[in-house]
Amino acid sequence: MRNVSNLRSLSAVLVFLAAVLLSACGGRAVKGSLAQPAVVPAGFDVTIVADKDNQFDLDGAPLTEEDLRSALRYRKDQNLPVASVLMKRGEKEKIKNEHIIALARIAYQLNIKAYIQDKSGEISEIRAQLKESDENAQKPQASK
Repeated sequence: MRNVSNLRSLSAVLVFLAAVLLSACGGRAVKGSLAQPAVVPAGFDVTIVADKDNQFDLDGAPLTEEDLRSALRYRKDQNLPVASVLMKRGEKEKIKNEHIIALARIAYQLNIKAYIQDKSGEISEIRAQLKESDENAQKPQASK
């Protein structure tokens, strides 16, 4: 009887040590540029909704990526506020990678801030940048 209780105690200690070892191995340092928290504004200038077929819903109108870019550019030209754009999940449509990529592309081109709101209500900023190959292509080449 005593051997059974000693065996259980030993196995409990081993499980505890294994858990401690696994938790010690799990932490990795995140790059500083990736870990910067987004500064979420109190309100947003434009709110869009993810729609089916990789489209966006702006004030009840379904828009493609090009149409959304044109609508935001028009707002900018008319001096209407467009500094921050929030994309929410649609009633029947979730936010897909295609939605995020399209909005990131638009935000980068128009120099605006873009945010997405997930189903739990948490808001995250979308930050886009050029790839190294694209940056090298845009730099002027020195000719001799």
